[in-house]
Amino acid sequence: MLRFDEVGVLPEPEDNAAICSRRLEAGTTVDFDGTVVTLPHTVMEGHRFIVRPVREGEAITSWNTPFARATRDLAVGDYVCTPTSLAAITARGVEGLPPEPSAVNEPLDPYQLDESALNFGAQVTSVEQPGTFLGYPREQGAAGTRNHVVIMATSSRSSGFVTELARRFDGADAGDGVVPVAHTEGGEDEVPNNLHFLLATLAGFTLNPNVGAVLIVDTEDDVVSGQAIKDFMAEHDYPSIKVPHAYFTRRAGFEHDLTSAGALVEPWLPVVDAQERVEVPLTDLKIALQCGGSDAFSGISANPLAGLVGAEVIKHGGAAVLAETDELIGAEGYVLKNVRDLATAKRFLATVRSFKERVGWHGHTAEGNPSGGNVYRGLYNIVLKSIGAARKLPREVRLDHVIDYAEPLPGNGYIFMDSPGNDLESVAGQIGSGCNLIFFTTGNGSITNFPFVPTLKFVTTSARYERLHAEMDVDAGRYLTGTPMAELTADTFDLTVRVASGEPSAGERAGHSQVSIWRNWRQSGPREGISISTDGRMSRKLTDLPAEDRDAPLDGLPLNGLRDTGRTVARLLQVDDRLVPEAVGLILPTSLCSGQIALRLAAQAELEKWAGDAVTRMVALPHTEGCGSSGGASEETFARTMLGYLLHPNTRIALLLEHGCEKTHNDYFRSRLVEAGADPSRFGWASIQADGGLDAVGNKVKEWFTGFEDLPAPVEYDGSVGELTVGLEARGPLPDETAEALALIGREIVGSGGSVVLSSRGALLGHERFRSTALGSSEVPPSTIAHGQRFAEPGWHVMRMPGTDWMETATGFGAGGVQQILAHVAGGTLSAQRFVPVIEFSNDPETVAKYGDDLDAVATGNAVEQARTGLDTIAAVASRTLVPKAVASGNVGFQITRGLLGTSM
Repeated sequence: MLRFDEVGVLPEPEDNAAICSRRLEAGTTVDFDGTVVTLPHTVMEGHRFIVRPVREGEAITSWNTPFARATRDLAVGDYVCTPTSLAAITARGVEGLPPEPSAVNEPLDPYQLDESALNFGAQVTSVEQPGTFLGYPREQGAAGTRNHVVIMATSSRSSGFVTELARRFDGADAGDGVVPVAHTEGGEDEVPNNLHFLLATLAGFTLNPNVGAVLIVDTEDDVVSGQAIKDFMAEHDYPSIKVPHAYFTRRAGFEHDLTSAGALVEPWLPVVDAQERVEVPLTDLKIALQCGGSDAFSGISANPLAGLVGAEVIKHGGAAVLAETDELIGAEGYVLKNVRDLATAKRFLATVRSFKERVGWHGHTAEGNPSGGNVYRGLYNIVLKSIGAARKLPREVRLDHVIDYAEPLPGNGYIFMDSPGNDLESVAGQIGSGCNLIFFTTGNGSITNFPFVPTLKFVTTSARYERLHAEMDVDAGRYLTGTPMAELTADTFDLTVRVASGEPSAGERAGHSQVSIWRNWRQSGPREGISISTDGRMSRKLTDLPAEDRDAPLDGLPLNGLRDTGRTVARLLQVDDRLVPEAVGLILPTSLCSGQIALRLAAQAELEKWAGDAVTRMVALPHTEGCGSSGGASEETFARTMLGYLLHPNTRIALLLEHGCEKTHNDYFRSRLVEAGADPSRFGWASIQADGGLDAVGNKVKEWFTGFEDLPAPVEYDGSVGELTVGLEARGPLPDETAEALALIGREIVGSGGSVVLSSRGALLGHERFRSTALGSSEVPPSTIAHGQRFAEPGWHVMRMPGTDWMETATGFGAGGVQQILAHVAGGTLSAQRFVPVIEFSNDPETVAKYGDDLDAVATGNAVEQARTGLDTIAAVASRTLVPKAVASGNVGFQITRGLLGTSM
């Protein structure tokens, strides 16, 4: 028999449900303070059971807050499970579960402010003698905890460039190092809806106290340019950048521009390296409070601890910044228990209302926020997640200010910043606001880090800390095993000062980081047939939404385009039953948080030839999806895209790498593969969290791939371009003869048995000469496949594209089975896609003169001659005798669209 205090944690004494502190199998006997119960069902760790009887329809509470309603009379020991939570654990193969849910989620009715009940309290008392840390003084404001040279892209178009430029300074003596800020935003032709947030974040990055020097990089004709950032800063009264800095616009070949930009950075290195830490007041410490991979214990141990340490920083004159708007929905009353004034309370609620409306425009509510990992670990719904997240605001601490995403901090104290629940997007806003240290609480063991601001990771339980000790900084689980919270707070505050003074955090020792800014949203207002109300009740099924808007699959049958016989020879590889241009070993991260680790492992696998000669190269595809974004239509497009790469004809060996707490974890993709008629046992599976951290998961991935090193190398055979699926694209002005040439290229590929895929938003379909030559009609054809969809039969195809971002276009092509992309460029060049080779050619003399070093071919002569140039270049790349210039230079990327209905959550 087990005592309740050995197996349960009660958030508040008045609650009627407790958190199970370890997994209890059906048949376990528990003494609930004199009431002995034999559990009728398995109860998962982190899930809740009843500790005092609850009648049908009555509220079930945690922290005195209703989170569910009983669907029948519940006795002591009964398992609290909602339809969502029961489905989540059933999908993971857990046995001994009840056949039916015992509760339903509490509806998210809009919070009603009672102004008369507000407590306009005092902030925590300041210490008599404020402390200090060793930091880097900055002329424009607070001191830095680090001193980095930052190379920042203004838009996604320069992300490959800044990543490669920073890589070339690896190991340089430059303070804390040279780091890139590469992101996914601002790359389309239109003005994005998130423009204000994007400019505020980038402006804030340049002024962050941890930046010792900054190079701001754009490309010609960027909507989000260096000049746009300058204008934004002037318009909003930002201080000038006082550290060494410069603006650089790409105007020539990739290598030429790398040399030119590097020459700007080089003189800064010794200047930054010569700066020394000095004693500065703790008032300069600005803490970003974040949580990710949360579990049921987040609100018991890690979040309260982070909040209390933040309160200590405030007592010394510093600031603590809470964020993630949708992860406070349902906890509004708790947040407003102690607030500076009525205006602050109203602004907080207006921020919540605005967030709900934006999500509602896309057909979602905040109920979609908790990830699969959250639910599996006991956060059944947004109310439980929010109440636990709000515990980063201790009851005795006053909410002083509410600010917009990336808005400069208005002063010290406790501040709330509007942001999505997406961890990385939210962190970027806090760094843009001026935070110079991050507290990141996690139940599952999130490994998130930021390039130029150190992250202290607090893990909720000691067992998880032991499993991931190399990646975690603070074992908040000690509170659950008897360590007083005051002792933990003192220890962690001491660690905070040491890390602020230069002691490396676990994330810095691991040496990886990511940046993701609040991603653009497509809808800018309510739309009939899509938008829903903000009362927390879903009112529309996915299948009820317009097919075009939700990017529904199409029949995949080809257009009746024109065909020519021809045989442009290519030396292809025989892999199983198909001829392909390459045999790829793929490491596919299931979400954004495992992306950079996948990239590092693929690079190591390539260098050390883990799979021997079985593959021609190793590829990883880091992206920003899989967690922290809405479900529904965007999730369907995401899943279809991911499966497209796993099942791509060029993929010979593939392994999926999960972070461990995402919505789209390994089990999710096992189910998706089965639905697609594929055998999950063909693929490798690894988990950063479940396998024990970076070293352990790296060893597992290596072991899996080395199991194929004796697999025979693919054999070369003569084939033709008719064996290929090619994407055709044009960017910039397109001459008539070149449009005709691209049509002739497509006619030979299709006529020889291959397939050609076009973008529904691309310049080719918009060109009458191309349409008439390729398809025999001046009419613009309909799409034949959805974004990332595989076609049913070969031939001419049009892929539905929700936007004009080049990297999203290329990623959709690849997921649809495209093996190469041939793009005519004018006015500039493109980044390559990590998986699909991108061939760039041009007929434009000015483009050839400026960017000739980046072109794979120059098209001259009449349409037939230009077509021959394009076909020969396709064949050379397919035969592996030519590596496209963008690939060879490292100017590569990968990004998945969220479609028209996806939004950050």
